[in-house]
Amino acid sequence: MGEKEITKKEGIYEKEGVLYVIGPKYIAKVAGALASETRTRILEYLLRGPIDLDVIADKIGQSKANISSQIRKLENVDIVKARYMPGQRGIKKVVELNVTKIVFMVSPEE
Repeated sequence: MGEKEITKKEGIYEKEGVLYVIGPKYIAKVAGALASETRTRILEYLLRGPIDLDVIADKIGQSKANISSQIRKLENVDIVKARYMPGQRGIKKVVELNVTKIVFMVSPEE
């Protein structure tokens, strides 16, 4: 999908580490996902690279269930992605940034 294709339609698109958020409805959705100190702290930790959900919960001082819920909100708007990997005691959830830049556009470019 070329950049021209991305900017002709409202929505949320990821291309080469950039999240394009086009249109008021989608801007509100992404802004809502970012409007939490816990979620922005999660992003700070992820800047260093992929991290196990358990480690994030320990660093932030919140339950794994709450951190998992916060990560889902970031996943729903393509800011982060999670994958499951074998751990010492079963499966662990590893989270990483999906994008390093977010571009908000009120309307598609002509």
